[in-house]
Amino acid sequence: MGGKKKLSLKQMDRMQTKKDEEEEKRKKEKGGLAKEKKPASIICPDPKSEKIVNEIKKMNVLTPYAVASRFNIRISTAKNFLEQLEEIGAIQLVSGSHSIKIYKAAS
Repeated sequence: MGGKKKLSLKQMDRMQTKKDEEEEKRKKEKGGLAKEKKPASIICPDPKSEKIVNEIKKMNVLTPYAVASRFNIRISTAKNFLEQLEEIGAIQLVSGSHSIKIYKAAS
């Protein structure tokens, strides 16, 4: 019937070596080693810590994504952290919707 013909052993060997060479070439082009991913922390930093508050005040705009990437925490944890900072009075809500809220450092 129809279908693809079965390759000979020599043809399969050639294809495999060619594929291996291409992978090595790509790795050399990328340069260094790939970064090791670390899981994001679930525990939020202490909102009453002066070091953390000073770090927050250096940021122009505070979004959950920006805080999560800065402190290596999950976005849901970052949202809770920002709400705690707002209750303390360290930051102010600028704008927001049901999905995202934007804050700025309190002056």
